[in-house]
Amino acid sequence: MPVTLREVAERAGVSIRTVSNVVNDFHQVAPATRARVQRAVDELGYRPNTAARNLRSGRSGLIALVLPELDVPYFAELTRAVIEQAAAAGYTVVVDQTDGDPVRERELVMRGSRAAMFDGMIFNPLALGDGDLRDRPSSTPVVLLGERVVHGGLDHIMIDNVGAAELATRHLIDLGRRRIAAIGDQIDETRQTGRLRTLGYRAALRSASRKVIKELIRPTEFFHRADGAAAMADLLALPEPPDAVFCYNDLLALGALRTILGRGLRVPEDIALVGFDDIEDGRYSTPSLTTISPNKNEIAKNAVQLLLNRLDGDSSVPAEISAEYTLEIRESTLGRPM
Repeated sequence: MPVTLREVAERAGVSIRTVSNVVNDFHQVAPATRARVQRAVDELGYRPNTAARNLRSGRSGLIALVLPELDVPYFAELTRAVIEQAAAAGYTVVVDQTDGDPVRERELVMRGSRAAMFDGMIFNPLALGDGDLRDRPSSTPVVLLGERVVHGGLDHIMIDNVGAAELATRHLIDLGRRRIAAIGDQIDETRQTGRLRTLGYRAALRSASRKVIKELIRPTEFFHRADGAAAMADLLALPEPPDAVFCYNDLLALGALRTILGRGLRVPEDIALVGFDDIEDGRYSTPSLTTISPNKNEIAKNAVQLLLNRLDGDSSVPAEISAEYTLEIRESTLGRPM
């Protein structure tokens, strides 16, 4: 049988109302009393009845997580982190995929019968513009992930793509590489990730007094392995191939790695390689992949907390949070340890 509030109250020697205040994190409880109640909760293994609480508050207890592609490892790893953070707050996450289709993205953020299913939404759009999100009729709280698409009005968590790409490119420059290519530029104006990372790549070259060589910047339609492999083949066909490549995500880098090794070349001896996202596959590739590592747990924690704050009535100015990132240096640029 589940442990009840009454049993916790009897163990702690307090009223049922006091136990309720503690488990719902109300602040009007003395620290010593709160500690005693929490000790009783832990000893008895009490778990709040989330369904009953949501019924009283008029909430569903569901958070929607809307992402472009669920089979991209970065989004899969981010999804796990969001689910863990939401579960700790008593919420269940329902995941949906848009494939970056503007019609699908617009449908999910507009008012409709489906919107009422969710208390709030964490949303990573690819195709929607400023007006699509700012003028949406739905009152459901939304936290945006990814590149900036709305100038105010919604909480937003992003990565400094320009700074991160500059850091990755500068690492290759510092290694003494002379012809540094980039894979992942995107011509479509709605897909900001590639454009921003190209800006960072260019900035690093300029700061090192290096010339930006247009033929070394390879656009891709998607950030998939096949796109990286094809772009790398084009680079190797140049009269003077690159001696280093910055790929705009790890899947592109893994595709490029396959092409390089398939041509009998060595990484990093012949071509150094850097990716972006720090997915698990890159840590176990041969060689392991140097990459920009966004703090996915921090992104998930902030996204869930911002959403819960809005659900609790927070009406403050929308937050703009830049997530932390690091450069994880591995074998694809430094080689294997001797």
